[in-house]
Amino acid sequence: MHGYPRQGPNRELKKAIEGYWKGSVTADALRQTAAELRRSNWQQLADAGIDEVPTGDFSYYDHVLDTSVLLGAIPERHRTAVAADALDGYFAMARGTQEVAPLEMTKWFDTNYHYLVPELGPDTTFAADSTKQVAELREALALGLKARPVLVGPITYLLLAKPAPGVAEDFEPLSLLPQILPVYAEILGDLRAAGAEWVQLDEPALVQDRTADELAATTRAYAELGGLLDRPKLLVASYFDRLGEALPVLAKSPIEGLAIDFTGPAAANLDDLAAVPEIRQKRLVAGVVNGRNIWLNDLPKSLSTLAVLLGLADQVDVSSSCSLLHVPLDVAADTDLDPEVAGWLAFARQKTAEIVTLARGITEGTEAIEAELEANRAALGSRAGSALTNNPVVRARVAAVTADDSRRVASYGERSAAQQKRLELPLLPTTTVGSFPQTTELRTARADLRAGRIDEAQYDERIAAEIREVLTFQEKAGLDVLVHGEPERNDMVQYFAEQLDGYVATQHGWVQSYGTRYVRPPVLVGDISRPEPMTVRWWKYAQSQTDRPVKGMLTGPVTMLAWSFVRDDQPRSETARQVALALRDEVVDLETAGAAVIQVDEPALRETLPLRQADRAAYLNWGTEVFRLTTSGVRADTQIHTHMCYVEFGDILNALDEMDADVASLEAARSHMQVAHELGAAGYPRGVGPGVYDIHSPRVPSTPEVVSLLHKGLDAIPAARLWVNPDCGLKTRGWPEVRDSLQNLVGAAREIRAAHGD
Repeated sequence: MHGYPRQGPNRELKKAIEGYWKGSVTADALRQTAAELRRSNWQQLADAGIDEVPTGDFSYYDHVLDTSVLLGAIPERHRTAVAADALDGYFAMARGTQEVAPLEMTKWFDTNYHYLVPELGPDTTFAADSTKQVAELREALALGLKARPVLVGPITYLLLAKPAPGVAEDFEPLSLLPQILPVYAEILGDLRAAGAEWVQLDEPALVQDRTADELAATTRAYAELGGLLDRPKLLVASYFDRLGEALPVLAKSPIEGLAIDFTGPAAANLDDLAAVPEIRQKRLVAGVVNGRNIWLNDLPKSLSTLAVLLGLADQVDVSSSCSLLHVPLDVAADTDLDPEVAGWLAFARQKTAEIVTLARGITEGTEAIEAELEANRAALGSRAGSALTNNPVVRARVAAVTADDSRRVASYGERSAAQQKRLELPLLPTTTVGSFPQTTELRTARADLRAGRIDEAQYDERIAAEIREVLTFQEKAGLDVLVHGEPERNDMVQYFAEQLDGYVATQHGWVQSYGTRYVRPPVLVGDISRPEPMTVRWWKYAQSQTDRPVKGMLTGPVTMLAWSFVRDDQPRSETARQVALALRDEVVDLETAGAAVIQVDEPALRETLPLRQADRAAYLNWGTEVFRLTTSGVRADTQIHTHMCYVEFGDILNALDEMDADVASLEAARSHMQVAHELGAAGYPRGVGPGVYDIHSPRVPSTPEVVSLLHKGLDAIPAARLWVNPDCGLKTRGWPEVRDSLQNLVGAAREIRAAHGD
């Protein structure tokens, strides 16, 4: 077991942390809640039959940020705050303050989890602070449990890092390996002294394409750490894809164990292991239970994989493929699910049971788990034969799609001229990305509707009133292209999933996205179709309240898949085309209703990019195709926007071009307009809105600060194609900071327009 969901069955951790931020929960009370959740998690795992529980994976905000604290890699601007109060300083690094900017945030490999990017430079000094990891290990040991601390490994930590502000862009954090290894050695010594027999070092970066120098650094790191005399045994873990050329490097190192993923694309590790005889002498932790998806394990298939592994290694332990952080806690909590569909699913607790069942199968023989195997076969058969997973009408429509369906007829130049004639927008037009604050009143209204305390008409009036308030504010603030604020939407994916046939929503399937932000990914169980329009009604109402253009707002097909738990019984490209056709109908209906600007968000396009270069072209081909399939049914004078946030855009610049959106709004505030310069250097020819307001921080950017960012954007993007907008939607922010920030944003745009004579 690599790790477990942190939040608690009722998101107790989220509530305690947010209470602490508001001042209603003390630091001691927060720590007590965290300790109780850790103990509960460990005891549940032990009671289920897990022999060795993970420690150190629990976090108030992010385990990579925890690693920066562990290593003493605190950015200079945060050192005073951390020294004054470690907890408040920790949260300041994550969220920022009005005076100090937070660390940059981006996606954890190809998942929807966000981590805080370490900031390093040639002058960075490391110093071990094992307090958290040692304390949590001792907590578990005090319960009489066998425990294994889990840390981010040195190679992955350095490869995930970026040059600190003011450091040359070509600085390579991996060059700090000689400085960081003695700190890891000290930490391992601390954990050994505290009672650790094994320590797990997570190295998921090694499943990506690595250079010869990076592999040489890996060899050095584990030769040095493995060569320590007084240390715990070392288990190096990888997940999300095949290890490839890193596998023999690790197998030949003096570490005692490897934890390897054997699910999804990482299934290729099984064949690769046969060519690595050194695995025979190591402990092999076999990740045969998928830690990222929620489908019932195919127990006979996993047993077959384990049988092969038992022929390659002397010790094989059954595990999840990665931390169970990426899945909800317990299917049993969702009592409203169709019992048949619920029988196809496995959340963290069910996956724990699968691990224990498979372990019994390889130690006691399959006859010992015959009842479990019989139930498993029945559930898998039910899913394969269900009408829900086989809709002939949907499949026929997908089969009829042609290349012309995914191309707009007019060129961007022709479209741009037609759109400007229709919209008459000023230089540097201002807009927001979509959502406005989801207030307590809105959440209460939604809960009251579910509980029957108000009826649909009363709920609709509350939503209409919120839309009017949002529109009035935007008009007074001076925004050019408005949004309705999405008060009726619970989540940008779930809202649509609940209206599409083939999706199932959960009530308690919460998964951490970042910090205290949790989402309930819907479950894409079957073939997808749209029974009726989903957004047209509220868009029409919003547009009737203003003379300025109001954007239609949709979530794109790739993101609908990425932020859902997707069926694994057909190619993802096939599922994406089904979703795209359903969304295409919505886009056409919005245009027919009068929408001049329609935004189709694809923040997940980069995060689901395959980790291996060889697999990327095929993914981007169908990923951009389904976006165009969604958006290509409109006229030339209808402006199509897209939005992406918190990704490494350099990997998908060509794909962004292939999407053929008229305007792309992109996260840029924390990365200091890096994406604008990347797009400028690549010659990107369309409209761009690099974000100037970091919505994941409570701080309000000043007008001069926004002006400075816009000047950086103008260094790369011509004023005629530059838009002004926040990084992302405003759902998680409060109204006071949103009002001030957007007013400053508009003020900055006006200041620069005046300088350009507009």
